[in-house]
Amino acid sequence: MVCARCQHDNRAAARFCSSCGAALNVACPACGQANPPGGRFCDACGSSLAAPPSTTSNTRFSSPQAYTPQHLVEKILTSRSALDGERKQVTVLFADLKGSMQLLADRDPEEARTLLDPVLERMMEAVHYYEGTVNQVMGDGIMALFGAPLAHEDHAVRACYAALRVQESVSRYGDETQRSGTIPPQIRVGLNSGEVVVRSIGSDLRMDYTAVGQTTHLAARMEQIAKAGSVLITDATLKLAEGYVHVKPLGAVPVRGLDTTIDAYELVGAVPRRTRFQATASRGLTRFVGRDTELEALGQARKRAAAGHGEVVALVGEPGGGQVALSLGVHSLASNPRLACA
Repeated sequence: MVCARCQHDNRAAARFCSSCGAALNVACPACGQANPPGGRFCDACGSSLAAPPSTTSNTRFSSPQAYTPQHLVEKILTSRSALDGERKQVTVLFADLKGSMQLLADRDPEEARTLLDPVLERMMEAVHYYEGTVNQVMGDGIMALFGAPLAHEDHAVRACYAALRVQESVSRYGDETQRSGTIPPQIRVGLNSGEVVVRSIGSDLRMDYTAVGQTTHLAARMEQIAKAGSVLITDATLKLAEGYVHVKPLGAVPVRGLDTTIDAYELVGAVPRRTRFQATASRGLTRFVGRDTELEALGQARKRAAAGHGEVVALVGEPGGGQVALSLGVHSLASNPRLACA
């Protein structure tokens, strides 16, 4: 039996995934009720577990192409041929409705979908807002990738921002439902960054991929141990998003399936940064080494500009030669508005 969370192929009689620990119960396509493996009909509403969703809202979640915005569909289909077999650095996001079984218990299937669908829509909207890809909708939650199939250098930052947007959006929706006398929904989110190998992308945008190491497993575990209304991230994600987000260290936490603990952090907010350079500077810049001649040239240009002579400074060099660090030096020296730096 293939796990819906991490795609691990488990033995037929398994009830929990041996890779990520997720329950292998079958979610009813009509009401979302979890049913034991092997059943043919839902024990809550009687609907066929093999039948496709019969409601309009479920049809909307039937495939990635059905719920992915058109501008992202075009980008993915344009780039998919170049991704086959490629190893990608990504950030994986898992989000689900905390205590969904209790929340949806004893509700009519249509009423349950009326409550659940807006939560799923808000989850997906936040992911798509930052150009992530929702590649699985799993009953009461989603799995999304940032960095594949659409490549983004800042995939971890985008994933963190999307997680915060999800929590904010669902919280506002919860306020609305509470005013109508319904228990407000709460979600939990988990993030982890690592490598995946993209095998292929179908015409319906379903992506066949292989996770390298524990990429998806750790993301799923972060979601499972997160408290309602919180976002947990791993150290791997924090290293890529440091300087852009505020976190609260939770210390080392045990992870099912791993022999060692991992450092986990609760994502509590975003840092208002305008550029990568500002985020880098907040962590501390490396001391200039072997750039005395260049800095002297910049200083002389500044003095000539201060004396009334217009100046243009250009930075040219091989990749990795330190132009970024020098450009920061240019900005620090160019306090006089008459000095133009290109």
